Amino acid sequence: MILKHTMVAGRRRAHGLRLALITTCALLLGGCYTPQEVIGSVASDVRQRHPIAIKEGPRTVNLFIGDKRGTLTGSQRAEVLSFVHEWRREATGGILIDVPSGTGNAAAAANAAHEVRAILSAAGVPPNAVELRENRPQNPAKLATLRLHYPRMMAEAGPCGMWPNDLGPTHEREHFENRQYWNFGCAQQRNLAAMVENPADLVQPRSEVPAYTGRRTTVLDKYHRGESTATQYPDENKGKISTIGQ
Repeated sequence: MILKHTMVAGRRRAHGLRLALITTCALLLGGCYTPQEVIGSVASDVRQRHPIAIKEGPRTVNLFIGDKRGTLTGSQRAEVLSFVHEWRREATGGILIDVPSGTGNAAAAANAAHEVRAILSAAGVPPNAVELRENRPQNPAKLATLRLHYPRMMAEAGPCGMWPNDLGPTHEREHFENRQYWNFGCAQQRNLAAMVENPADLVQPRSEVPAYTGRRTTVLDKYHRGESTATQYPDENKGKISTIGQ
């Protein structure tokens, strides 16, 4: 009887030890588990399905140069100046000018490229930030454009138009669970990436600018004197043509 009691007690201790080990492993696995919003092959969040990627891409301007013209037009000069202002604001590198070579307008484009460099220099672009490169098009019979481009940070999402699953009644898991189809929200993410001015705003907020101390001092002075702090517009009613509602 003593031996049988000892064997039963040993089995109970072993069973309890196994149960404790299983519980400990379950707790450890539960602590390492991170809930995910992906069920099956389609993520439930459009930001996971079609994330907006921040990458470096080109900003390009094409200048059409005729074979009988070696100078820029007035609108093209303005376009080059606008290009320089944008380069100062968002560029991550220098300016590269692709000059056509072996085409009918190659000589005219080369003369126009010298004028472009003069405009860039007059606008304050350092000479070492501008590089000229020959561009041989596949079809020399066509007039190639004089291209200006620089690298910049840009946001991009997509590609859109992908349909890995059928939208109709199927035996797939996505249909029975009434989940969003893959292409849902792709155009919205792509348009948001194209419209954002500064791609860094999608990652982190901008720092605050200093407060306008002039207006704040005026308001506080009026408050201390017990006056109304509202802004007064003496010419507010001069543009009205009717007194109805006053």
